[in-house]
Amino acid sequence: MFEMLPKEVTQEVLQYAIVGAIIMIIIWIFFGYTIYSTLKLIKKENQNILPNQAWFVAVPFFNIYWNFEVVRRLTDSLNNEFYDRKVEIEERPTQKWGMLYAWTFLIRNIPLPPFILIIAFILNIVYFITYWVKIAEYRSLLKMHIQAYGKDYVDQTRKNEN
Repeated sequence: MFEMLPKEVTQEVLQYAIVGAIIMIIIWIFFGYTIYSTLKLIKKENQNILPNQAWFVAVPFFNIYWNFEVVRRLTDSLNNEFYDRKVEIEERPTQKWGMLYAWTFLIRNIPLPPFILIIAFILNIVYFITYWVKIAEYRSLLKMHIQAYGKDYVDQTRKNEN
């Protein structure tokens, strides 16, 4: 395939691909940090994923699978934490946008016709940003609750039930 292209073009394309990959990994590292810092705010008994496992979202190819695990486990962790704190939030927080992101990321990595890949790429960017913003919103809500009531807060009515 590259035999038909001039040598300078292939080198230039390769350089752009390497720069693009490095930028994407840096973005994934920042995304992993958002997940990590959110999980650090959740009590250990409510965590379904360890905070250090959040960094796997920055590992190319493995993150195709790991995105699905993060969505499921982060959703369950947030659900458990907000239930213990008796904070009313939507059921299964971040799951909708996370699954949309994970599926479009999977589709984006399957060799399909270019027009489908372009649509999947655009949708993936939109869902990725939305998912990241949702995680950050719940992290902020959790931070506010921790500042107001403390890290080890458990609703007193629930405590009396046990």
